[in-house]
Amino acid sequence: MNTSAARASQLPPPPEAFHLRDAAWHQASIEQTLRHWDGRSDLWVFGYGSLVWRPEFDHLEARRARIHGYHRALCLWSRINRGTPERPGLVFGLDLGGSCDGVAYRIAGSRALDILGPLWQREMPSASYVPRWLNCHTESGPVPGLVFTMDRKDAGYVTGLSIERIVSIVRQGHGRYGRCTDYVLQTADALETAGITDRRLRAIAQALRHAS
Repeated sequence: MNTSAARASQLPPPPEAFHLRDAAWHQASIEQTLRHWDGRSDLWVFGYGSLVWRPEFDHLEARRARIHGYHRALCLWSRINRGTPERPGLVFGLDLGGSCDGVAYRIAGSRALDILGPLWQREMPSASYVPRWLNCHTESGPVPGLVFTMDRKDAGYVTGLSIERIVSIVRQGHGRYGRCTDYVLQTADALETAGITDRRLRAIAQALRHAS
C-alpha cells in the first residue's frame, strides 16, 4: 500500500458508507452460519471483546480459549455502539494473523436460536464481521466455536493506527452503549482478571488512563 492509500485507510468512511442490516438479513445470515448444525447439539461462541465481560446470554459453561490465525485489534470504526456517524469510535475485531486468547461459551442447543438472534443484532448491525467456525483451544481440548472475524473489505475496517491515534479516537467516541473509553478499559480489565495478556491493549489502556 502506498503512503496516500495508507493514510486514507486510517480515516473514517463517510456516513453514507454505513448501512444497517434488517431482521431478514440477520435471519438469513444465521441460517447460513448454522447450515451444518443438527439443530440439537450445544454450540460454542468465542468472545474476545465485550463478550468477555458482558456476554448477555445464558450459557452452560465458560472456558478460557485460544484461536489461531487472528488477533484482537481496535480495527473497526463504530458509528452506533461506541460512536456516532459524525464522531465514530473504535471497536474490536479479529484481524488476520497471530492468535487471540478469549472466552468460549457453551450455549444449550435448545436455546441456540433464541440466543443467536439478539447476538446477531449486537455483533452484526452493519455486517462488518464474518461469522466463522474455528477451533477454540481450551484446557479441556478443542471445541468448534462461532467466531466473528473482521471483514477486511468492509468500509469500516481500519488498520495501521498508532497507539496515540487510537487513544484520540477512543476518547471522542460515545454511542448507544456508552463511552468508547469505558468499552476499551472494561475489556482490558476483564482480560487481566481472566489471566489473559494482551500487551498492545494494555499499552492502550494505560495511555487512556493517563489521558483522563
